[in-house]
Amino acid sequence: MIPKKTVDDLINKHALLERELSSGEIDKNSFAEKSKEYADLNEIIKIAKFYISFEKDKKEIQTILDDKNSDPDMIKMAEMELNNLEIQNQKNEKKLKLFLLPKDEADKKNVIIEIRAGTGGLEASLFASDLFKMYEKVSNKKKWSIELISISRSEAGGLKEVIASIKGANIYSTLKYESGVHRVQRVPDTETQGRVHTSAATVAVLPEAEEVDLKINESDLRIDVFRAGGPGGQSVNTTDSAVRITHIPTGISVSQQDEKSQHKNKAKGMKILRARLYELERSRIESERSKDRKSKIGSGDRSERIRTYNFPQGRVTDHRINLTLHKLDEFLEGEVFEEMIEALTLQAQEESLNTLN
Repeated sequence: MIPKKTVDDLINKHALLERELSSGEIDKNSFAEKSKEYADLNEIIKIAKFYISFEKDKKEIQTILDDKNSDPDMIKMAEMELNNLEIQNQKNEKKLKLFLLPKDEADKKNVIIEIRAGTGGLEASLFASDLFKMYEKVSNKKKWSIELISISRSEAGGLKEVIASIKGANIYSTLKYESGVHRVQRVPDTETQGRVHTSAATVAVLPEAEEVDLKINESDLRIDVFRAGGPGGQSVNTTDSAVRITHIPTGISVSQQDEKSQHKNKAKGMKILRARLYELERSRIESERSKDRKSKIGSGDRSERIRTYNFPQGRVTDHRINLTLHKLDEFLEGEVFEEMIEALTLQAQEESLNTLN
């Protein structure tokens, strides 16, 4: 049960913000911040008021049930009303608990997505390409913009590695459960005997960090420049435009050579480095918070096998929540992707709620 004071505080905070926003006496910066807070509270305030009135409403119905002069039809109606009231109250309580859960400050951020071919040779690179195309289709459906940062193709036309930036609304909250090992089972085009091969690709989804989120000291960076190289060792250009940035304290290194400008390569490299360092710090904090519990999902462990795409049987299975969708083609087209994400989000919320109970 949620303490009455906690819910009262939500209602009082909403009323206070309403008065402040309508007063016309707050500055622009405060107005934007308070407007956002008010909008967030608006989503839950009606439920909060119903939750507070539950005991009073229940008592009124109970009065009818306790009245020996009440006729049988009235008692029957009161019993039904009480039952419905208690069911609704349970739903309201769950919604309030979800609202009161600590918010992930990264949920509304843009993301850096990194996809790399894993075990399986050329077939793994083709699968990495399929995954990237799937995220492109999801982005198009959600009207997110996707921008390539770097790409390395395989001989078979697949992708050894691709790093991209995705911008839009609430991206990290949608894609954060995609980090991990994705496994594919299918018959490669080169397989003459029809045998099913298993390959894998890794996906990392990192919240894009702004400079205000993370301060990187220049003295902690080692920046090397070199001549960009193309396939077969041929020179892409004749200037030292490629950049390797190493964060000395953590040993994290980023190389960038897609642009002909050293300045642009450094800017792209810093964007990736900042995201990786930000995620490293977030993971450290989350690890400290959850020492006493092991979440089934959301750990972001890139070595963890999270999903299998089985082509012969036309199914996709998420191993963290044991959910199988027999709609593999639609999933890869981004059609039923949301169904999987909703199931993962609900499971993560349930796990979080269990820590409160």
